[in-house]
Amino acid sequence: MTADTALNQSLARGAAAEALVHIERARSGTGTWDTVRTCLRHVTTGPIDASDQAGLYYGAPAIAFLLHRAATHHPGFRAAAEKLNDPVIKLTQRRLAAAHARIDRGDPATFTEYDLFYGLTGIGALLLHYSIDERLLADVLHYVVRLTQPRHQGGGEVPGWWVNHDPDQIIPTPGGHANFGMAHGAAGLLAFLALATIHGHEVHGQHEAIHGLLNWFDGWRQDDARWPQWITRGELRSGRPNHAEPARPSWCYGNVGIARALQLAAIAIAEQHRQQAAESTLLDSLTDANLARLTDPGLCHGIAGVYQTALRAAQDARTPLLAEQLARVRTLLAEHPGTALGGLLTGSPGVTLAQLTTQHPTPGWDTCLLIT
Repeated sequence: MTADTALNQSLARGAAAEALVHIERARSGTGTWDTVRTCLRHVTTGPIDASDQAGLYYGAPAIAFLLHRAATHHPGFRAAAEKLNDPVIKLTQRRLAAAHARIDRGDPATFTEYDLFYGLTGIGALLLHYSIDERLLADVLHYVVRLTQPRHQGGGEVPGWWVNHDPDQIIPTPGGHANFGMAHGAAGLLAFLALATIHGHEVHGQHEAIHGLLNWFDGWRQDDARWPQWITRGELRSGRPNHAEPARPSWCYGNVGIARALQLAAIAIAEQHRQQAAESTLLDSLTDANLARLTDPGLCHGIAGVYQTALRAAQDARTPLLAEQLARVRTLLAEHPGTALGGLLTGSPGVTLAQLTTQHPTPGWDTCLLIT
């Protein structure tokens, strides 16, 4: 497989993100299905990667997500979408077997095993929203439940999603870390379990896992109503994070994504006081002072992700205040004409999709963000 072929299949960085934009434009009547066909032919030129490195944002699961999204609104894409089901199923089965073997050995997890972008949580999101294999969805839920259980490492107890690698190449975390975010951490695990529960999919231990993750966030909530992006081994031992600056109020890290995960969990277990607390946290993230800290228009770190997350939270909220605040966030989003060409997370496709949602708010493409 050439580098260009691989890049085409990347929702995070490549042409697959542009295809998703054209699917949403066709769905809303502002584009054509012929353009969608052209884009999908482009991203499926050459072999589709169904190796063990594929996940929701790359390879067979990413292409399956696009095709199933298109097929939801145009039956002409259904056969192509169903053709990818078998490779996705086999990939997921292999990934699950490897993950359980790793847990059995007592080795630490990795982002690529479990996270939203390339791990089993992301594949689980695909299985949850499209009828590919309900039994396999249950298997992924069993795995995530198991992943939330603490394990012993280095003479102490760490959360099951503890990784020994750094969160970023330029940010060392000696001894590993536990991530809190939606993209790579506890918020993503919680949102996936909560969404599955809301949609009527539940396995043994799922409610206990949700409560365990809620207790994790309760325990690490700081006095100024925020959470760290991650904690290191030393911080885990002391029970206190050392981060001086609050995380930016974004979807991937920080209060916006975490608050949405907490709100979904509260809805799943029908705890109104938790839901109100989560919505209050999210509302505080939308103040002028917090929004002013966003310098990026994109989905991952910027205003597009904040808008998309706040919109879905407002649609489920007990308080009307979130919906009232959306107009201000929408104005900020409209002021950004876009950003450099690129993928869904940091490029112009993500900004465009959020802007399309301001006019056509029906849930759909943003299931890949675990916010709906």
